[in-house]
Amino acid sequence: MVEHDALGATRDGYDAAALTYAQLFRDTLRDRPLDRAILGAFAEVVHAGGDGRVADLGCGPGHITAHLDELGLTAFGVDASPAMIELARRAHPGLRFDVGSMAALDIADGALGGVLSRWSIIHTPPQELPVVLAEFHRVLAPGGHLLLGFSASEDPSHPTQLFDHTVAPAYRWWPDHLATLLRESGLAEVARMIREPEPTDRRQFREIHLLARKAQAAAA
Repeated sequence: MVEHDALGATRDGYDAAALTYAQLFRDTLRDRPLDRAILGAFAEVVHAGGDGRVADLGCGPGHITAHLDELGLTAFGVDASPAMIELARRAHPGLRFDVGSMAALDIADGALGGVLSRWSIIHTPPQELPVVLAEFHRVLAPGGHLLLGFSASEDPSHPTQLFDHTVAPAYRWWPDHLATLLRESGLAEVARMIREPEPTDRRQFREIHLLARKAQAAAA
């Protein structure tokens, strides 16, 4: 099936690139104050909901999971790449990291106050993304929040665009289209941050952070 092929290619690519990736991105937040700000806001809304348990899905070598932990969240990481998970466990032995797929999470229904998916959906074929978003909705508690990071398509008439990613095939998304898919999955957009590319960025793509919320349970 397509999704299995995509997952296998992504897993194998990141296994091969794990050490290089970890070295390149372990200090990624240091020079990105806007990213730190949106992660801080995410931590605050999760805390305000009363449940600080958060899954960092597509956690890579675990540096963002560790940052969430520093923000006071009970954070754990999940990644399809065993090599990435091994690096994360070595670098952050006090945190939990598991090998897994975003399309079939080993997490109970409604168990989480927050889900972070930071540039992890980009390798999901567009026709399979609704399955992943449904999993995000399933594992979130009522009122829980999702923070989704991705690269933006520039053409609303082509809401997804395949681009040349170093590790595995990847897709950019028109933000309004992705917000619609979130809404159809039961996750309402709360806020959106758009980061324009820096002149030194290798890829001149806008970066999007969408914060979405699962509806509260209806009163009995």
